[in-house]
Amino acid sequence: MTIRDLLRTLRVFDRPLPHFDADTAPDEPASLFASWLGEAVDAKVVEPHVMTLSTVDPQGRPDARVVLLRDVGADGWRFTASATGAKGAQLAANPQAALSFYWREQGRQVRVRGRVAAAAPSASAADFLGQSEGSRIADLVGRQSTVLADPAELARGMAAARQRVAGDPRLVAPDYTVYFLTPAEVEFWQGDHQRQHIRLRYRRADAGWGAERLWP
Repeated sequence: MTIRDLLRTLRVFDRPLPHFDADTAPDEPASLFASWLGEAVDAKVVEPHVMTLSTVDPQGRPDARVVLLRDVGADGWRFTASATGAKGAQLAANPQAALSFYWREQGRQVRVRGRVAAAAPSASAADFLGQSEGSRIADLVGRQSTVLADPAELARGMAAARQRVAGDPRLVAPDYTVYFLTPAEVEFWQGDHQRQHIRLRYRRADAGWGAERLWP
């Protein structure tokens, strides 16, 4: 069987899915996202805080990777990255980015597009120190996205970082940065087994948020 044939045997949305009444949605997207996230947690969606961050490199080529959502506040959707790694370098060159969530168990997507900026160093430091010790050690090793010529070097770097944390529990990785994406557009997508998907897009304007239904 070819991959094409195999893919055609797989079914999608062939399960009970939640109802989404777009007519009763709130006036701004953050409230609806909070509601959907809570419903995803209640439905035991696996890792609902995992999202895909999409950026572009200096040559205009798209890049995407999975990161964790850290918070949603007045300034937007927050995530972290090394300022000197690939994500940080791409955002420094072009601060436009997109976030996407897919909650498979519910057939739901959330898509966010907007401009990214770095939070204050104090906010990044506080977030860093709020992580588990293992995460802090990994971030202190640094050199993210660079070539690893010898795997043993990674083990040595982890051991050295572990010693540094043991000697100074308040140590902060200098390149660890909290970024926030201020959304210009947020789309909520509810799948339907009859392909009558419900799509609601919020777009920011001078007067605030406007919402509109989209064709599936």
